[in-house]
Amino acid sequence: EVKMPGEESTNQTHKSYRARRAGGKWEKKQSARRVRQGGEKEVQKRNNKAFAVKVNKKDLQYRMNKATNHTHMPEMKRTYIETEAPSVVAVVGPPKSGKTTLIRSLVKRYTKHNLATITGPVTVVAGKQRRVTFIEAGTDLNSMCDVAKIADLVILTIDGSFGFEMETFEFLCIIHNVGFPRVMGVLTHLDSFKMSKKLKKMKHVMKHRFWQEVVQGAKLFFLSGLEGGLYLSREMINL
Repeated sequence: EVKMPGEESTNQTHKSYRARRAGGKWEKKQSARRVRQGGEKEVQKRNNKAFAVKVNKKDLQYRMNKATNHTHMPEMKRTYIETEAPSVVAVVGPPKSGKTTLIRSLVKRYTKHNLATITGPVTVVAGKQRRVTFIEAGTDLNSMCDVAKIADLVILTIDGSFGFEMETFEFLCIIHNVGFPRVMGVLTHLDSFKMSKKLKKMKHVMKHRFWQEVVQGAKLFFLSGLEGGLYLSREMINL
């Protein structure tokens, strides 16, 4: 009873609770009750959202076209016109300085294929009217003399953990006498440095020594390490 001031007492009544007799929840409860009572077996329903792949056709086609265009390499024009001879890029350096790995990484950059072994000059298509030939020079004087005469560009590989070696100085003396092609340096084996302070100091010293031996302001690239047996793709693009 609820008594208010100035009013007579009244009885407050409430509606009784009515259980659900229809709907998805009610059917689910009834099915579970029948399974517990052993009246019927539980049926596993297939979730269509979990197994169906719903992809926008335009988006899928765009991604497929993008992947296909990424794998297509530039081809030489097959018309009968005069084309320039391929540019000769010679990789020169002492043994174990990363010459073969550098050529394999550059070939991977241009052709998207891995080159297992290098047994001679390697020519790749770098554009519709441009080809590049990579040559790995030996460490003997005859090979270095031949390379100095025919190369359009020379890449000197320098072991960063050791510094300049005798083969590098010999080749620099040769190109001063037989013709000075364009020269740029590549500093390898930088992953052997564990402290960034020593690495920074070494880069500064090697860059100024390279400028003294070649020319002031000569390009010197730094290759930080290997990934899958090859140099990093971003560093190859910069090179």
